[in-house]
Amino acid sequence: MTFSEILRAAADFWRPNRYGLKKYLLNDGRRHPFAVICPGGGYSMVCSFLEGLPYAKALNALGYHAFVVYYRVRGKARYPAPQEDLERAVREIFAHADEWMLDTNGYSLWGSSAGGHLAASFCAESRPVPKPAALILCYPVVTMSELTHWGSRESLLGKSPAPELISRLSVETRVTPDFPPTFVWCGTADRTVDPANSRMLADALAANGVPHEFREHPGVDHGVGVGRGLACEGWLEKAVRFWDSRREEAG
Repeated sequence: MTFSEILRAAADFWRPNRYGLKKYLLNDGRRHPFAVICPGGGYSMVCSFLEGLPYAKALNALGYHAFVVYYRVRGKARYPAPQEDLERAVREIFAHADEWMLDTNGYSLWGSSAGGHLAASFCAESRPVPKPAALILCYPVVTMSELTHWGSRESLLGKSPAPELISRLSVETRVTPDFPPTFVWCGTADRTVDPANSRMLADALAANGVPHEFREHPGVDHGVGVGRGLACEGWLEKAVRFWDSRREEAG
């Protein structure tokens, strides 16, 4: 990390541990589709400096509104608190659709690492808010069983969760044909979240006939954000094309 990145990471860690929503609107007087972004951080922080702001700015440049969700973490992260925060964000966004000039035809939901688990588990549950037209997952935590990211699991479920809770929050066991179309990618050199998480989700999507795109990028580690200069560079633009194709079908 550069010194400025270290400062931004520290700011993310020490920000108030409560729900928040940051808007990245185009303010050009026209309606635009929007993305809802859940940064990662092991359910111990919200890494907006890496997987929030850079995604939002890239999406703005491509003509989309974006929102970064700050959800409860660390001692306040016990399930279902983060999922409730994401639901609150979606409600708030839709409630301001006219004020913020939002095209509500097929939003996308983005999640990286533990934020990927948050987004995917949210989509696996029945909640009284619209589900996304496309789910975009970057090196996500998927399972809460043996191949999980243990720090994420402990923050979300505690040290000794009940087996039924482990199963409920293992997204690969919760995929149905109604699961949102999903774009998921990971790096083969991920030393933080086992790439098997992404593979097992891709297998579950295929088994249930869910439209999806799965990409593995050789030599790419965890927490690379937009991935400039790496083998995964361009993943964000590919994800947007996937989202656009789902919006066209939903429209």
